[in-house]
Formats: sequence, C-alpha cells, structure tokens
Amino acid sequence: MINPRPGAGVSERDRRGTVCGVVIPVHDVNPARRTPWVTYALIAANVIVFLLTPSSTAGADEIALADLCRQEAFFQQYGAIPRELVTNDQLNRAPTGEVGVGRGGQGCVVDRPAYTKPPVLSVLTSMFLHGGWLHLLGNMLFLFIFGNNVEDRFGRLRFLLFYLFGGYVAAYGFALANPDSTQPLVGASGAIAAVLGAYLVLFPRARVWTWVVLFPLPMPAWLVLGAWFALQWLYSAGFAITSAGAVAYLAHILGFVFGALVALPVRLLQRPPPPAYGTYWPPPRRTWRRY
Repeated sequence: MINPRPGAGVSERDRRGTVCGVVIPVHDVNPARRTPWVTYALIAANVIVFLLTPSSTAGADEIALADLCRQEAFFQQYGAIPRELVTNDQLNRAPTGEVGVGRGGQGCVVDRPAYTKPPVLSVLTSMFLHGGWLHLLGNMLFLFIFGNNVEDRFGRLRFLLFYLFGGYVAAYGFALANPDSTQPLVGASGAIAAVLGAYLVLFPRARVWTWVVLFPLPMPAWLVLGAWFALQWLYSAGFAITSAGAVAYLAHILGFVFGALVALPVRLLQRPPPPAYGTYWPPPRRTWRRY
C-alpha cells in the first residue's frame, strides 16, 4: 500500500519497487488444475480501473500542479484514510482538485468535500487504485504468479472473499496502528500479501524462478516469500531504508499473517490433489533405472 501523492510520497499499500528491488519472482513451477478466472478478473479489473484514473497519465518525475491537485483529490475521495476508518466518519476538509493562490503561492484548494464517503466502502475502492505504473505492475506480477494456485486450492468464490477480506484486514489493521493519519491508502498489496501468506503455507516447497541480481534461479517458495516477509518487517521496524516512498509495510505484514492463518486449517484439513512432477523443490527421487 502506498500514499499516492506524487509530491508527498506514497502512503499505504506499496509502491511495488519495495519488494522487487530485492527479489523478483517471475514464474512458479506449480501448475493449477483449473483456469484461475477470479485471479484473471482481478488483474483485469485493476488494470482497467488504473487506466481510468489520473495516475495513468501522471508523469514519473514531473507533473503539472493542476494534474497533481486532481490526483490528490481523487485519492482522497476513493482511498482509505486511517482516521476515517477508525472514527467511521468522513473528514470535513479535503482537496477539491482545483488550483488556488495563497500567501505561499499556488497550491491545491482544500475545502469541505462535495461528496459523501462511507469509510468502510473506501477500503474496497482503494484496493483497485494504484499510485503509478510501477505500483500496478508490481502488484499484478505477484498476483499473477501466486494467485492461481491459491484460487485453485480455495475455490473461486472462497478465494474472492479471502482476497477482499485480506485487504480489509490490512487496511483496518494499519488504521488502528496509525489512527491519526490522514494520508489515503491505495493499492492491492494488502490483499495480495494475504495471497502470499496463503501460498507459503499451502505450497512451501514449490519452486519459484526468481531474478537474483542478474540471474534467474529456482528457489523454494518458503525462501522467496519468507525473505519478502522479513524485508517488510525490517522496513516496518525501521531497520532498513527504501527509496520507494511512504509505504505501509505494516499493512503488508498484517495481510501476510492473515493469509497464512487462514490457509493453515486448509492445509491441515483439506487433502490436496497429487502434485504434478516438478512442482516441488527438491524434485522427487526417480523410481526407475536407466540401462
């Protein structure tokens, strides 16, 4: 999750360079038994919504003040704001999207909002918003790689509910830890972190091809996702520094833990289908001899 305001850093869920700067998974050797239509639909919905938002046309380095004000007002209206979530009450002042002139020069006008915003629904809308192309593509890469197998194991409807509820847990958990924050949270990474946590529990030995420096290497999922989680914790605790902006690492951690806890009884109680050859790392021993 990130804070998407270009001039102020990024607030919530994440600007996906945070994870990709260390490990970049590109493919897992873990074939699904059925087409992951929900995963594909979520990816399509995120891309389509992004193309319809101001972020899709915003420049990476320079952005006009008018565009910045419109983007800030948009995220303020549709993003999840911690103070609103905790109080269940809309803020009485927000950017209007217009440019004004004050004592310090030009800036974005802040006034009483002309819309009514149910805070609980803002979490849902925020899950389909992203602060930029890097933020979107990074999130969708992780969802594409790991979402299909979790959907295959959970079932389509349960996976959709699990994904959405994971986003709510991440957003409200972050809000409870930061009740005075008024920076909007946007991004799907809270929900995707739940998918990663579930994948780690359900398929810990699945092989994941991962870019490490300049070379793709096959690595077990427990190592790839365990390193991802450890990195989020280090960033959240302040032991590591990132240039990705104001990222809500705590939301990632909460989503990941939620996903792992939900997947644990599924792993213990539901008998999985037999894996295809090459799914796990290390591969099974041969039961035949070569003459």
